[in-house]
Amino acid sequence: MIKVLVTGANGQLGYCIKDAASDLLNCEFYFASRKNLDIGNRTSVEEFFKRNSFDYCINTAAYTNVEKAESEADVAYSINADGVKNLAECCKNSDTVLIHISTDYVFDGRKNRPYKETDQTNPINVYGASKLRGEQYVQEICTKYFIYRTSWLYSQYGHNFLTSILKNAKEQKNLTITTEQIGTPTNANDLAKMLLQGVVSGSTAYGLYHFSNEGEATWFDFAEKILFFSNQLETTNLAKTDHYATIASRPKYSVLNKAKICNSLSVGLIDWKESLRNIITTEVDYS
Repeated sequence: MIKVLVTGANGQLGYCIKDAASDLLNCEFYFASRKNLDIGNRTSVEEFFKRNSFDYCINTAAYTNVEKAESEADVAYSINADGVKNLAECCKNSDTVLIHISTDYVFDGRKNRPYKETDQTNPINVYGASKLRGEQYVQEICTKYFIYRTSWLYSQYGHNFLTSILKNAKEQKNLTITTEQIGTPTNANDLAKMLLQGVVSGSTAYGLYHFSNEGEATWFDFAEKILFFSNQLETTNLAKTDHYATIASRPKYSVLNKAKICNSLSVGLIDWKESLRNIITTEVDYS
């Protein structure tokens, strides 16, 4: 029986992993929320690992509010960097494979081609910098690890771009969405399935990988397709803007190159529009 710890279990990716795990008979999962495992508390993490034994730890716990991170840098680093360091050290000491989720925001967005794992990182906001430091801790401490950078994550759970657009459309609010950033919307359910496939396969091709859905889009493109697939495009006042004021700087272009994960881990990818249509037609209640 493969024993798997999932941190950040009450986040959208944690919920998607719960769904994907329901069909796996050869795995035993422990889903830990911040209430029963605060990764930023080193003593708590050490005691937790002393009481429990795991083959894998999938870390989905993260501080993800990009805007608030600019004024709450200490909090962001305590979770995204120091908390990851705590997990990495405990995973190493207990011979647990650490699977860590990172972000496209470790890049500055100045390139006009998809970013490879070997490209120079240069985060331009606190969130990205804190996530990069977490990556570095994993690489410095662990030998058995997978780091997966992903982008523009959404799902049927919680507060994210998909649920926000559907909520605003239902309330008949006018929507003005930016075209100044290009990336790849990624269905968290697809990420969850890929993570668990890696666990079940027992791959030892450890290292840093990029994973997202295929293709690229602006936030306006993303919003337009959400409304189209939910049959609300014609009834919603949707406008585009080439400038949307934010507190945190964001990379203008952060599409990820997935050649490595396709070749090394034989991962198949789904186009972002197809995956979005699937989730809206099967999982999301937008009535």
